[in-house]
Amino acid sequence: MSFDRKIKSIGIIGGMGPEATVLLMARVIAKTVARDDCDHVPMIVDNNTRIPSRIKAIIEGTGTNPAPVIAAMARQLEMAGCEALAMPCNTAHYFAPAIGQAVNIPLLDMVKLSTMRISQMNLSNRCVGLLASPAIRMTGIFERTFSSHQIKTLYPADQQGMLETIRALKINSNNRTGQQFLANAAQELIYNGADILLIACSELSIITDVIPADYPRLDTVDVLAEAIIEFSGAELRSPVTEGAPLHKCA
Repeated sequence: MSFDRKIKSIGIIGGMGPEATVLLMARVIAKTVARDDCDHVPMIVDNNTRIPSRIKAIIEGTGTNPAPVIAAMARQLEMAGCEALAMPCNTAHYFAPAIGQAVNIPLLDMVKLSTMRISQMNLSNRCVGLLASPAIRMTGIFERTFSSHQIKTLYPADQQGMLETIRALKINSNNRTGQQFLANAAQELIYNGADILLIACSELSIITDVIPADYPRLDTVDVLAEAIIEFSGAELRSPVTEGAPLHKCA
């Protein structure tokens, strides 16, 4: 690989939540082949923790619509020189059309990217188990994308428990009750016929190590991180690139 090419800047629409935003950045860094700072993906991050609650807007129906704030963030990131956008919140992709109307640069859509990845897998039951906010089920954003590939979706029965778990993890990702709930939910979905688990909430992505290692799973944050690297023109880490030559920045 030649290291002299320009690496494109990516704008991160963050703050939903802050730890999940940092998690995406960390995974981009970890998955990038780099021998110096300038080999990494430039990311301009708007860690806006004041975006109106998606839970209140979608689940409770009492909150302010987050779309105008998200669209304004997208415009600001475009003006700052970003060449694509990424948003490490699956639920917020319900408001993706507002981003498309606000900017002239692409959104790396983690819902569509994850669906495409799974659609290319050989699934015996054609069934995906979704570990996600109840808002994902209410909006149907994954059902629509999966149904076009004749793939069924399955959710844990206790959706209220899932919502409480996500809220608890926003307070403390080391919450033992939340970790146990996620492990049990994963087991339920596999038992009920899911071929693969899709981690479709970036708060849950923080604690995926509690899921038994032998359960097939795909994390949407990983999918998004890899898409960011590929779009930027940086090099995605793989076993064959571990020995890439040393490159010195100017």
